[in-house]
Amino acid sequence: MTLFPSLKDASILVTGHSGFTGGWVCHALKHFGAQIHGLALPPSTHPSMFDLTQVETRLASQNWIDIAHDKAVLDHVADIRPDAVLHLAAQPLVLPSYADPIGTFRTNVLGTVNLLEAARKTDSVKGIVAITTDKVYANSEIGLPFKEEARLGGHDPYSASKAAAEMAIDGYRLSLPSWQRQMVIDTARGGNIIGGGDWSDHRLIPDYARAVLHNQPITIRNPRASRPWQHVLCLVHGYLILLDRILSGETAQSAENLGEAWNFGPSATDCVSVQTILEKMAHYWSPADIRLEPTEQHEAATLMIDSSKAAHRLGWRPPYSLDQSLALTAEWYKTYQLNPSELHALTQTQLLQYFAKIQQSPLI
Repeated sequence: MTLFPSLKDASILVTGHSGFTGGWVCHALKHFGAQIHGLALPPSTHPSMFDLTQVETRLASQNWIDIAHDKAVLDHVADIRPDAVLHLAAQPLVLPSYADPIGTFRTNVLGTVNLLEAARKTDSVKGIVAITTDKVYANSEIGLPFKEEARLGGHDPYSASKAAAEMAIDGYRLSLPSWQRQMVIDTARGGNIIGGGDWSDHRLIPDYARAVLHNQPITIRNPRASRPWQHVLCLVHGYLILLDRILSGETAQSAENLGEAWNFGPSATDCVSVQTILEKMAHYWSPADIRLEPTEQHEAATLMIDSSKAAHRLGWRPPYSLDQSLALTAEWYKTYQLNPSELHALTQTQLLQYFAKIQQSPLI
């Protein structure tokens, strides 16, 4: 069975293509025959997934544009005339959102509105898959997984900005008939991502990698905090399903023909504490010197999402356990440590192995 047949030769605009998830997305889209156009700021980390795995070679074009600049975004989308858009560009971190809340809202809300408006005015665009986060939910810390219809909210500028972006998306989605515009707008809310190629500050796996590589301590704020951990390719898989449905016309023929929200998260058994992740990474790679430094800034103690809708209606389910995901993650960073010139080939190998595995699944 051919996976994602509608992606072949499709013109896909990927915002945030220079980032960690964006890099994996571009490799995957290229594998399935898409023509990829990138819109982003230059990589914000050095090293970066973009440089180490030669993402630029996957692209038909790219432009370094700030998503918050409305005219630049409008002109670029009009010039590219893509068939669909995958919107990843964001300020994606909680702690930096406390340091720069205005910039966070500017990028995550205004940037999303700019993209929605550009897509609305470009009649080639059949739809958008906009990536938000599992942190969009108003988390009352009762320990139950959130379904897509749960109330949105946010205890920090990052979470609130993503919830606000979801509200803007919903406003555009519901206004499409008034504009006589046929376009799908899906949102994807993913759990915590792990995998090779992430070098962001204030994220557990990149911080762990730096600690091991540079023989320095890793500072942990809340070792008991529990999160839904999954490999980045599990989320990329979900995004490709949504893009393929849009391009094939399947979404436009469905009951929710203007698009809807989707949770993509692991099973409850893979929602584990930060401490557990650290112990497992020490097993799969190398121990790190761990220092505890509590913070007064709010972070949810427990966060889980219910992905049963994606499983039942899309046939999506992560094929990797947490241990498999961590083993692949450790393999990627160990390769960087020993022979970084092999990372492009390793990334391709991990991608091919993932999609070969899902083809064996009875759900796909």
